[in-house]
Amino acid sequence: MKDDVLKVSTAQRLERSEMEYMIDRMRAIEERSGNPMGIETQYFGEAVAFYSREMPWPQFNTVKGIGSAEESYLSEIISFYRSRNRNPHIEVTPLRAEPTLFRSLARQGFFQSSFHATLYTGCKKKSASPLEKWTNDKENAEIIEINSNQFDDYAMVHCLGTGLPISGKQHIADNNRILHGRKGWKYYVAYYNNEPVGAAAAYIQGSTASLTFATTLPAYRNRGIQTLLIERRMRDAVQEGCNLIVGQAAYLSSSFRNMQRAGMQLGYTRSTWSSLMPLSGLM
Repeated sequence: MKDDVLKVSTAQRLERSEMEYMIDRMRAIEERSGNPMGIETQYFGEAVAFYSREMPWPQFNTVKGIGSAEESYLSEIISFYRSRNRNPHIEVTPLRAEPTLFRSLARQGFFQSSFHATLYTGCKKKSASPLEKWTNDKENAEIIEINSNQFDDYAMVHCLGTGLPISGKQHIADNNRILHGRKGWKYYVAYYNNEPVGAAAAYIQGSTASLTFATTLPAYRNRGIQTLLIERRMRDAVQEGCNLIVGQAAYLSSSFRNMQRAGMQLGYTRSTWSSLMPLSGLM
């Protein structure tokens, strides 16, 4: 695979990778005893709708894989969420973008609220790329693939690095610990002078690796921690036999630039559509 030429088949793998890790993640959370997060996943044609009763954030209440073929399901998709007092975020990739779909979304009271970038790199096990030269001694940082007893460190960094209240640490730990040992999932914590300062996750499905999450504590940013976390996950993916590595980030964000520094390039930007209707008007 040549990194400078994006084929339709590769773009399809980029989209599929994001759907696959989210499906597996939500399925694992749903399988917790009693389904405490109230997870539901429903298919509408090739589109998949994710919902969580206890986690109102967009990433857990979103529609992926929708295209013009799913226009006939649009009212049903919206009803699925509004019957649960939730407005969904609907994601459309360039592969599925059609004027008729956008008009239908607008008629249903949705507007394009943002873009989000998908980046990728192809890699071969014997290439002379920076992946083979990875080192973990930069600025006294050590990257560890964690075990099930280290999720408190992971959850603490996750909360403080993303601006979530630390009171939610146990929920973050529980919802991610269940993925530990599940096929394809890997979790990492970056320690700086033995203190947890960064966290990241990856999901491997077949020959594709998805960099699903990463963050660094604000006080430790701009020290190369994220670059090390990206490179470590890349190295492990190559060793697992992957030939495609995929990540998502806000366009031109620090995460976007970190992925570029690690050799990833822009695959496409997808659009996110949000509802104009306030939740108070749904019931």
